Amino acid sequence: MRRIGYVPQRGVLFEGTVKSNILFGAPEASEDQLHLAARVSQSAEFINKLDKKYDSHIAQGGTNVSGGQRQRLSIARAIAKDPDIYIFDDSFSALDMKTDAKLRHDLKPITKEAVTLIVAQRISTIKDAEQIIVLNQGKVVGKGNHLELLGNCKVYREIAKSQLSDQEFQQEMAKSAKNSNVKEKNHA
Repeated sequence: MRRIGYVPQRGVLFEGTVKSNILFGAPEASEDQLHLAARVSQSAEFINKLDKKYDSHIAQGGTNVSGGQRQRLSIARAIAKDPDIYIFDDSFSALDMKTDAKLRHDLKPITKEAVTLIVAQRISTIKDAEQIIVLNQGKVVGKGNHLELLGNCKVYREIAKSQLSDQEFQQEMAKSAKNSNVKEKNHA
C-alpha cells in the first residue's frame, strides 16, 4: 500500500496530533517532507495558527477541525507518503475554488512522476488533465482532454455550461473549435 496515496471524498483523521495524522502513512518522513506536504495541501497556514502548531490535538474523526481543513490534512497525508499512484476521490470538493486552484497548482510538480487519478464533479478540477473519462449513470460516455470533450461529448458540454459563466463557456467552446480545426489540418 506504500505505493498508493488515496484521499477519499470525506477526509478521515485519527485521534492524535496534526503531525501524526499527516505522517500516518509515512512515519519515517522528515520534517521537510512534513512541511512540504502541509504547504502543498494548503494546510500550513491554518496549522501555524493553532496553539501547538503540528503538535496540536486532533480529535477522533477530526471533529475539532472544519471539513476543508480535514480534507487538506488528508491530502497532506497522501503527499507525505510520496506514492507512485495518487487517487483523489472527489477530494477537492470540500475546498473553495481559490484553495482548490492553488492546491492543484502546487501539487503538479509533486505528482509529475506519479500516476494521478482524480474523480471530480467540478470542471475546474479536471480540465488540465491529460485524459478525462466522462461517466453518466455508470457508463463511459466520453474520453479525451477538456477541449476535445467540449467538442464531442454532450454530457461534458452540459456540465461545463452549468459550471462556467456564459462568457467562460463561449471562450472554452471557441478554444475547442480551434483545437478541432488544428487537429483536422494535421491529419490531412
